[in-house]
Amino acid sequence: MTNYQLEEGICAQLAAATPNDDHIFTSPHVLQLLSVKKIGSSATNNPNDRFRVILSDGQHFIQAMLATQLNNLYYEHAIEKHTVIKTERLSCNFVQEKRLLILMGLSVLGQADDKIGNPVAISTDEPSSKPPSAASTPAVQKPAQVTARGSAENVKPAAKSIKNNWHPIEALSPYQNNWTIKARCTQKSDMKTWSNSKGEGKLFNVTLMDETGEIRGTAFNAVADTLFSKFEEGKVYFVSKAKVNLARKKFSNVSNDYELNFERNTEVEECHETTDLPMVKYNFVSLGDLESMAKDATCDVVAILTEVGELSTLTSKATQKELKKRDLTIVDKSGYSTRMTLWGNQAENFKTDEPNPVIAFKGVKVGDFQGRNLSMLTSSLMTQNPDIEEVFALRGWYDAAGRGQTFQSHTNTSGSFSSASGGGGFRRDEIRSLIDVKRDSDALIKSSSEAPQSFFFSTRAAVMHIKADNIAYPACKTPDCNKKVTENGGLWTCEKCNKSHDAPSWRYIISMAVSDPTAQVWLQGFNDVGEVIFGRNANDLVEIKESNESQYNQIMHQSICTTYNFSVRAKPDQYGDSNIRMRYGVVRVNKLDYKEEANFLLEKLLSPWGQQDL
Repeated sequence: MTNYQLEEGICAQLAAATPNDDHIFTSPHVLQLLSVKKIGSSATNNPNDRFRVILSDGQHFIQAMLATQLNNLYYEHAIEKHTVIKTERLSCNFVQEKRLLILMGLSVLGQADDKIGNPVAISTDEPSSKPPSAASTPAVQKPAQVTARGSAENVKPAAKSIKNNWHPIEALSPYQNNWTIKARCTQKSDMKTWSNSKGEGKLFNVTLMDETGEIRGTAFNAVADTLFSKFEEGKVYFVSKAKVNLARKKFSNVSNDYELNFERNTEVEECHETTDLPMVKYNFVSLGDLESMAKDATCDVVAILTEVGELSTLTSKATQKELKKRDLTIVDKSGYSTRMTLWGNQAENFKTDEPNPVIAFKGVKVGDFQGRNLSMLTSSLMTQNPDIEEVFALRGWYDAAGRGQTFQSHTNTSGSFSSASGGGGFRRDEIRSLIDVKRDSDALIKSSSEAPQSFFFSTRAAVMHIKADNIAYPACKTPDCNKKVTENGGLWTCEKCNKSHDAPSWRYIISMAVSDPTAQVWLQGFNDVGEVIFGRNANDLVEIKESNESQYNQIMHQSICTTYNFSVRAKPDQYGDSNIRMRYGVVRVNKLDYKEEANFLLEKLLSPWGQQDL
């Protein structure tokens, strides 16, 4: 094992240095990266991406920004967590009276197996201009012990040294014992009870956040009784002596691989100092991007509230208990309107102080009943008009242009090809050839003794033929019904709604042959697919078919030999006694945006993949 020698004390000097202390910023320093984290949620690599790093000298740690010219070191995996570096040049800026340290140049010395030493945050009370210690901190050094404090039942003020020695949440792991975090409670659940064959109990959970990340904490039974009153949303706490476990993602929407289990000796103490810890960190996605997210995934959205539904009651199939429910309708700049469901107390107590407020939602669940929708979980956060940049931008857009806009609903996944198992979004970097899809389908059918599982894929293909007969069906006009209606005495009747209408609302149901250079398959599509393919709604096309067959045939002819990006669900279909075949249903279709396609290819060529020698 390489025994890297870090320069102890330099982080304290950097924290106290001014822009005039040029020698400190230009001299080389051996430090370790405790974290390298992209700011924002972009999934693609962009030259203008910004990265926040945590630098450690083995004694203290300090935050810095990575200069954009060094981004390639991250993309090429030259730097990551626990990398040991030698700084070549640093810069110090002051933004709104806050120090901003920028790493301008570095060289990589190697990769350590773990964190070196036991670095802690720099105290504002201790001297920070002392010279670096001559002693070095080896990678194999045993972490220093932290003085213990009282238990959860006894939360007397801690010694000042303990308050100062707090760890970043991002650096927590099950392999550490002595740590204290300083974090804001951004979410606190109600006390929940359960009863099953193994017994009964109670629990509550909180979400704790600092500048480096967030983590979920849970307390059970007697510990829950003790700690429940100590946590309050929005306040900052020192927390220590909790057990760090692997996160159970099934029960948590917090972005962390670990979670905290509060125990009898867990210490929780409110921090009364002035602090700039963030209130809530959001990674917003647009409502239009929900189609590309898997069912049951969690996300953050910010949107305008346009409609508040009535409070309703339903009975849970699992517990037979009554549940309160309320649906909201929200919109954003993507041009989509989405249903957001509130449950329980959130549904009962929901109210707004103004019409059409901007609401930020954190950690809401993506659903797929009658198209993409969202719902609040017990751990989700909902804040009206928070003081953040995205809210101001959305308010300005809605007041200027959005109020009179027509919004598209997430109904393109309705019907027998709904993406009920998740997926369904077009993935440009995972495009598959049709021959590859057909081979996989055949292999699944042959290798499975039962009906094979559905799967999703993205493909780019040209429409070669559309069956011109029966391209639409008469549907019920009731919103969100869409069931077929039958004509009786001049009225069109829906058996589901038990309503009659003077005329139906025609909806597309089309069958088309598509081809790429490798093969041809038949795809089925519903209303939103047909509107993209034909460029008009089904009512108009049916009217043209009935009044001018020549024009109708011309429209059908003009709709072929055009290439689209398709998101498709392959679904097994049994016919006869035991025969199985795959049916391919279009979940989403988009016309080619050649500028977007060219930018994707350019980004691919400029990436490490495109620079490799062949």
